Order: sequence, then C-alpha cells, then structure tokens
Amino acid sequence: MAIAQTQLPRILGIDAGGTMTDTFLIAGDGSFVVGKAQSTPEDESIGFFNSAVDGLAYWGLSPEQGFPAIVTGIFSGTAMLNRLLERKGRRVGLIVTAGMEDCLRMERAVQTYLGYSYADRVHVTTHHHNLPLVPRDRIFGVRGRIDQFGKEAIALYENEVHEAVTALLDQDVEAIVVCLLFSCRNLEHEQRVRQIIEEETEARGKAVLVYLSGELYPARRELPRLNTTLIEAYAAEPSRESLQRVRAKTRELGGDFDLRVMASHGGTISMDTSGLARTLISGPIGGVIGAQYLSRQLSIDNIACSDIGGTSFDLALLTDGHFTIRQNPDMARFVLSMPLVRIDSVGAGTGSFVRVNPTSRRLEIGPDSAGSQIGVSWPASGVDTVTITDCNVVLGYINPDFFLGGDIQLDRPRAIAAVEKQIAGPLGIDVYAAAAGVLEVFEDSLANYLRAEIMGKGYGLEDYTLLSYGGGGPLHVAGYSRGMSFEDILIPAWAPGFSAFGCACGDFEYRFDQSLDVRLFSFDPPAQRSATAQAINTAWRALREQVLEEFARSGFSADTVRFRPSVRMLYRGQLNDLEIASPADYLETEDDLTALGEAFEAMYGRLYGLAARTPEVGYIVTAAIMSGVVDVEKPQLPEEDDRGESIAEDACKAGRSIYWSHDWIDAQILDLDKLQAGNLVIGPAVVESPSSTMLVPPGRSARLDRNRIFHMNTTIASGEEQS
Repeated sequence: MAIAQTQLPRILGIDAGGTMTDTFLIAGDGSFVVGKAQSTPEDESIGFFNSAVDGLAYWGLSPEQGFPAIVTGIFSGTAMLNRLLERKGRRVGLIVTAGMEDCLRMERAVQTYLGYSYADRVHVTTHHHNLPLVPRDRIFGVRGRIDQFGKEAIALYENEVHEAVTALLDQDVEAIVVCLLFSCRNLEHEQRVRQIIEEETEARGKAVLVYLSGELYPARRELPRLNTTLIEAYAAEPSRESLQRVRAKTRELGGDFDLRVMASHGGTISMDTSGLARTLISGPIGGVIGAQYLSRQLSIDNIACSDIGGTSFDLALLTDGHFTIRQNPDMARFVLSMPLVRIDSVGAGTGSFVRVNPTSRRLEIGPDSAGSQIGVSWPASGVDTVTITDCNVVLGYINPDFFLGGDIQLDRPRAIAAVEKQIAGPLGIDVYAAAAGVLEVFEDSLANYLRAEIMGKGYGLEDYTLLSYGGGGPLHVAGYSRGMSFEDILIPAWAPGFSAFGCACGDFEYRFDQSLDVRLFSFDPPAQRSATAQAINTAWRALREQVLEEFARSGFSADTVRFRPSVRMLYRGQLNDLEIASPADYLETEDDLTALGEAFEAMYGRLYGLAARTPEVGYIVTAAIMSGVVDVEKPQLPEEDDRGESIAEDACKAGRSIYWSHDWIDAQILDLDKLQAGNLVIGPAVVESPSSTMLVPPGRSARLDRNRIFHMNTTIASGEEQS
C-alpha cells in the first residue's frame, strides 16, 4: 500500500547521549515521533539504528521505508568526549616553541581545579594535574620566535625542526601537532614546520597527519589553543570514523541526505569539516538551540533551560531570546579555544550513584553514574550501587514493567532490597522514607543550582520561563521547581528527545574567529579610526573565505550563503569581552563604527546594568568573527485542536499507589500518547510514555496545549505545601 508523502519522515535529529540514544523524526505534515534506545558507545551506529527503528515503528514504517524520504539529518553524540576522558585517542607528537616543552605538565592553575566544588577549590591539596594527552618524550621544542605583533623576532632553527620530526617518526606517531607562540598573528613558522614534516615523511615513505594551531584555531592564549588543537588530533579525527559509521548506516537504509553534526557555537556543520573538535560537546547544545526555537515560535523572551539526563543536569539561560557564547570554555578539565554555547553542567542525573558517607552518615549523590546501565533495578546491568532511577522505581513513580515501553524489565524488589541495605539501613530509617529522602536531596541540589544560575546574574526567577527536558526532566521538574516563582513551567511532550529536536532546529552554519587587538576610541583621529575599521574588515574578508571553503565541501556555492559578521569587544582596561553582532556587513563609514560602539553599549547595559556603562574609556576589539548560514529545512511545532480539560477514558491506565509525603496515595496513571490538546492533568498523577515519565504531585497540575507542551502550574492548591 502506498504511503502518503505527508506521513513520511523528512527531518531526522539524533542525540547519542551517555545513557540513551534519541531520534527525533518529523514528517511532512509536521507530526513527529521520538525513538529511544540504549546508547552503544563502542559503536554509535548500533544505538542510532535501534532508536530509529523504535521511532519509525510509531508510524508503522520500516527503516527501508522511512529513510529514503529524509532530506535533513543532524547528529550529536558523546564518542569524542568519551574518547578524551578515557584517554583512548591517537598516538600524537607535539612540536612547540623552545622553552614550552613542559606546558602540558605545568598547565595553568585553573586546569588543576576544574570540576571541583567551590569548597575544594580553596584547598590546594585537592588540586591535581591532568594526565597529558602527549607524554614528555613526544614533545620537542624548536627555537625561533614570532612576537606579539606578528613580526619575526628570531628566525626558525630549521635544523632543530628536522631533528624533532625525525625523533617523532622514530616513535611511530600517527599525527603531529605544531603550536608555536603567536602563530595566531603570523603563521609562517608553523607552515614551514609542516613543509619540513612533509619532506621527512616523504623521504621515509611514511604518512602522518599534521595539525597547525594557528591554522585551525587562530586565537590568542597559547594553552587553550594548544589544548584544542591536540584534541583535534587526539580525539576528533578518530571520532570521525564513528560518525562515518553512522552515515554509512543511513546510506545502507536508503538515505542520501548529508548528515551534519551539532557544533559548539550552536550551528550545524558537515562531519567532513577540518575542525571537528568543535563538535566535542553537542547534545546539550541541541537542547539550547531547541529552546531558542521555541522562544521564537511562542514569543517567550527569557527561558531557563534545564536538561536532566542519565549522567548530568545541564543549565543554560536564554535572555531576550539569545544565549551566551564562551570564547575560552573548559571541557573535560581542559581550557579550550573555541566558541561554546554557555552551558553549566552538574554531575547529577537519573543514573547518578547514591551512597551514604560512612564517616559523616550523609547522603552523597554522584558525580559518577551508571549511565546506560540504569541501576540495580536492572538485573542485567551488573550495577550494584543504588541510583536515582532505583529510588524512583522503589517509590512507584516508574513502572518497572513499562521502562522503554517494556523493552527493559526492571526488578522492583531488587531495588527495594538494595536501597534497604545501602541507604535505609545505615541511616536507620524506613526504606521508602530513605528513597524519598534521596530524591528530596537530589531535587533540592538541582533547585539550588538553578536558582544560583539565574539570581547570580542579577535576574529574578519571575523573569524566566522554566523549560524542562531530557529523560529525567518531566519526572523531577515538580521537585526542583518547588518554591520557585517562574513565569511558567514548560515540559514538551517530546522532552526525552528534545536535544535531538534542537539539533534539527539548528542552522547549517560555519563560524570562524580571528584574534585582534585594535582600539576603538571616540577621541581617535579619523586616520586611526579608519585603520581600525580596515583591520576588522581585512579579518572578516579572510574569515569569509574560510566559511565559503567549508560550504564548498558540501556542494554549496557562495550565492547560497548568508553572512553574519560580529566582533568581541571590551572596555579598555577590562579582562572579559562580549560578542557583538555588527550592524553592518563591513565598517565602511564613521556611522558604522559609531553603530558598533552603540551595539556594545546596549549589550553591556542589558547584562550589567545601564549604570555600569563607561563609553568614555573607549573600547578594544579583541576578535573578528564571521558566520555563514545556508537555509535548511527545519521542524514545525504541532498544532492540534483544543479538546477541553476532560481526559478521555482511553488515556487512563490502571491506577497504582505512589509514595508521597510519608504515605502511600493512589495516583492516576495516564497514557501520554492518548492525551489531547487542552487536557488538564491534576495531581497526584503519573503520565507515561515509552520514552519518559512525568510526575504531577498532589496540589500541582499540568495542562497540555495545542503544541503538545505541558504547562505546569507554579502555585498549588490551598492547604498543600507552597510550590
């Protein structure tokens, strides 16, 4: 039987997380489904295939029927990050400026305490150095020097380069990274080193990959630039093979679309790009991009994004519809040189391990996690430590016979026994009170992080709409939003696959940055201001060519690309800069320069208050940025007819008891897929789907709107605990 084109998938979003792999499939008529399967870090194409099969089954389609209709596919995953964390990358050699040979062992102070709590950061004994990606015997220094202005101060000692390359080839390195001081200002020395490497490898009949820091990541600050280039050689290139296996699977199933990857700056790029390290962290970014899409579709200015997965709780803020970009972010205890959507992550997810400290007899949650192994309640997991998921099973919130739609059977008595032995017994309390106490501590800690993220930046909770997503978001949002006065609380019906949905919302965009140091003072003579404009324009033109070169790899011509020039600026004397979109394509007139300064003032006043602005001190432009965008098909929000508040009988499943406020109460159990627009869910209730569970506690309610987004009330009925 022929299948209508409107019923076939057109857009595919993939989020291969540490626990679950989600596929978000959107049909031609705007309808969508979320497929879910356990992640397979050893080969992400397996988890992707299983998840796609699960999603297409909702429409009664096989992969062979669905994939040929797909026109857009976007992938996000964790293979590269995992490879970096586990130190399972390529055998890399490193050539640096003489005197910098110990830079990886020395690091900078900040890298020795990344990932620690504030209390641990102030105690130097808790700090430790990273295990270097390249051991000291594969790091060689060569003399020669480019100064901070890009001038050659000391000629390159080419004989030392030959000796270094020979020694590295003798050690059978697979790649050589070259990072010389101030190569972001002048690339000549690094380029000459590459020529020498090519000469030596050709003479030996060998082949190694060569990575120049000043070519891939031309930004100031040597250690972040070195770290990022090393990750490119060590982890990104091997991860390309994993991406190619996913693409091969789509081809095998009949898909001929170009599979793109979510990049750190919030756009999507081809997996064949030269700077693949920009995709080191992609899944959580997809969620932020999806939130920005919702903000535009629903006309919501400020959104607090909260994503609970199996391993972490990720937070990000959209203010006036925009997210913040960090130029030197840290990831996996490395300070990097790449633009990254600002996301703050906490090692607390539904798979986090729960323990009682034998000394203090206090609960400790995470940061380690069972990941895709779920917890003790899954006998096949091999996990013997209680997780947050186990506590939800004990309290009746998760149906052990309906986890992933019944594909995985959980053992509730096993979970109860584990909580009794590991938590309740040591604390001397009832097993159910112990499980409830764990969730209270867990959710209170998430609430504290969320509150600090917003109020620490000078905003009020009432200024923001809370958006909850991820596999654990709907289950815990009532808990971590308790006592907070958000304008609204949104839980998309597709919350488990929201990051995959967000990937599909991303622009096909390349972005490149170039460090600058030019002054922009109102009192400068016209010649000086003209020179400043020329320096910025020159950088933009060079970056524009890089953007076009990357799009050409995917077959797009220059006339299909829309450009977005911007800069990073700060007040003279400050340390931290801001990213400012340029009002003009090029700075050709005095009015263009004035408009750029005014754009900085507007951004600065919005972030720090109008009284903090001090334009009289002048500005420093620290970087030129060029983004290029090609239009691609994006998802549409579903629109359903409002059926009223009453819930149809076929959406009601057999009820069950859940533990709440030190007692067992009867809860309504509802089938998410059968709820209709306008339906009002009044707690106590549990809304189930194969991919997620949403808890609506007593005194709370959630209304499903026409876009299949739940709106949970922020206040509760009289007589109940204030929410």
